[in-house]
Amino acid sequence: MSAAELDRAVALLVRQVGHWQQPRWSAQAEAGNVSRADLVHKLVQEIANLAADAAGEPRRDVPRLPSDLALPDQLRVVAADLALAGPPEPVLADAAVAVTRTRATL
Repeated sequence: MSAAELDRAVALLVRQVGHWQQPRWSAQAEAGNVSRADLVHKLVQEIANLAADAAGEPRRDVPRLPSDLALPDQLRVVAADLALAGPPEPVLADAAVAVTRTRATL
């Protein structure tokens, strides 16, 4: 698993949700009883945690911004942070699986 493969998984998810307006973000995700926005924010936090671990930094809470329309950009940023941290391939694979899983659940 390479950073390019993680980038592709993120690009596919962003392409799927990047045009959504607030009502679509607020709708319930296919699996579970959380909103789509909550599900994507959880993914953003998960990848941010992987990036912090890989960089040897403390984990920090990713802020929930006032507009859910910012979630695709937050995902891009934390995925780029993870790739820049240079984690081992299994970490990149875990991140790509999480992105793909979230994409399927939306």
